[in-house]
Amino acid sequence: MAGSHVGPLAGIRVLDFTQFLAGPHGTQILGDLGAEIIKIEAPVGDSSRTVPPHYLAGDSLYFHTINRNKRSVAVNMKADGAVDVLRELIDKSDVVIENFRPGVLARLGLDRDAERERRPDLVWCSISGFGQDGPGAELPAYDMIVQALSGTMSLTGEPGGSPVRTGIPIGDIAAGLHAVIGIEAALLRRKATGLGDFLDISMLDCLIAMLSYQGTYYLQSGAIPGPQGARHDSIPTYRLFAAKNGTSLVTTANTERMWQSMAKVLGLEQLIDDERFLLNPDRLRNKEALWEYLEPAFLKKEAPEWVELFNQNGIPVGTVNNLEQALTHPQVLHRKMVVELEGDGEGERVRTLGNPVKLADSGRTEHTFPQPVGAAGPTVLAEVLGYDDDRIQALIGSGVIATEKKVPVRT
Repeated sequence: MAGSHVGPLAGIRVLDFTQFLAGPHGTQILGDLGAEIIKIEAPVGDSSRTVPPHYLAGDSLYFHTINRNKRSVAVNMKADGAVDVLRELIDKSDVVIENFRPGVLARLGLDRDAERERRPDLVWCSISGFGQDGPGAELPAYDMIVQALSGTMSLTGEPGGSPVRTGIPIGDIAAGLHAVIGIEAALLRRKATGLGDFLDISMLDCLIAMLSYQGTYYLQSGAIPGPQGARHDSIPTYRLFAAKNGTSLVTTANTERMWQSMAKVLGLEQLIDDERFLLNPDRLRNKEALWEYLEPAFLKKEAPEWVELFNQNGIPVGTVNNLEQALTHPQVLHRKMVVELEGDGEGERVRTLGNPVKLADSGRTEHTFPQPVGAAGPTVLAEVLGYDDDRIQALIGSGVIATEKKVPVRT
């Protein structure tokens, strides 16, 4: 309702078995949107808690980036009675999300098909590198593996150079985003039918889908594209240009009006009526000749001067920012894309990235600091399952539940 600040997914409980990046990124989005996220961890914690080089309050900044608005429950899944506790938590949840390799969770005692048969209204989401079936399903995968296999790396980098990994973990992020889309769709269907669903999210599938027009170009033409650099295969005025004194900018003059405005701003009005450059298909066929005019023209002014002139004339343009410039940009700060999380303990304060989903009437305005391993275990067992203190202490004593991080054993 208007004025609510708990989020549109308030009342939805998500049991989150995921770790590292793809799954936690997705469940953080669900938490930002108001869902209750119960994060199930091993007593040693999510493996991303130890990623170097930056740490805060005992955990890595990598972990802090993707684990706000969650309650941590540490469970030794191999301990006697652990599966019974987890099954009770499943019974109290709307969504289960996990990123174990296919079959692993079933071997630990939680079989997806059996749980779904027992709970027909349950939404279950599995995230993996290659999906739950097919010849590669059992193979391990990380972001760069699927970037390589999907062809994404072959498109990244400068023409003539080696394939390059994207500077952000796009395979993990894509899988997390598509998991959220699928979960929300399944919850909408459940509202109408009373039935849950199973979502099989493959990182490789997600990056194949994100090949977009490049994939379709190949499928129809048979031509294999190479590294794109800072250019576009279809629009020769959609690229990076070097400017004066070592500065640079990107422009995306992809309509006839924008092209003509660009030519005028650059002092190249004569190109507008040149038959080689009349329309975009003409400019694409003659792109090398076109660049021979554009490149020296851009060298006459520094990038900020061109940016001001381009903006005045309605031509899309931007400087190539580093992260300091990007994360202090007035528009980024105005949109609250840098947020500060504050916990209760000493040093529990971190600046991180905001939620891009802006909801006028139901957006969440407060966020919780990522919890230490197992911090919410006793509270969750009491509030969600109704366990009394004696039972909770017995589970802690038997090693089923941990309330602080255990040091991993080296073998």
